[in-house]
Amino acid sequence: MKLVVVSAGLRVPSSTRLLGDRLAAAVDRQTAAEVQVVELRDLAVEIAHNFTNGFPGRKLSAAIDAVTGADGLIVVTPVFSASYSGLFKSFFDVIDKDALAGKPVLIAATGGTARHSLVLEHALRPLFAHLRAVVVPTGVYAASEDWGAEGLDGRIERAAGELTALMTGLSAAAPVKDDFEVVPFEERLAALRTAG
Repeated sequence: MKLVVVSAGLRVPSSTRLLGDRLAAAVDRQTAAEVQVVELRDLAVEIAHNFTNGFPGRKLSAAIDAVTGADGLIVVTPVFSASYSGLFKSFFDVIDKDALAGKPVLIAATGGTARHSLVLEHALRPLFAHLRAVVVPTGVYAASEDWGAEGLDGRIERAAGELTALMTGLSAAAPVKDDFEVVPFEERLAALRTAG
């Protein structure tokens, strides 16, 4: 299975990337996954050029292909002005609006204070609902004080389990029942009338 982490962190090292890595590791512990990380910081210029000329550069095109071809996504953004970063939004703006329909997505964010934790519900979840992705119920927000504190690991494991369930459920072929038979409604109704 292919899992892609989209990280919008701007610094090196980045707490946003760290959260993405921890979420990916938790998914990989539950099911073998080929993990690829897309660092949006490295694509900022190509994203801007895509808006002005309408064509993605080589690196941006590869990143879009990775995201649209993944079995599941982990998307992580730092919080800026009580929402996702402009770079994060710009990346998803250059992807075709139907490309993420039905794709399992785990949303996550990092910020300096717990006061911005609602960014998951008020910004990220609506964005991916608009893109018709399947967003896991548990989003993960990590404020500065969460690192090393009790609770973050549990949220990471729960969200990773939900994403794993969606990824494996959607990629597994549904079993075919050999004994399934379609009976026209009229025949079924007639059989019920004679039996009653």
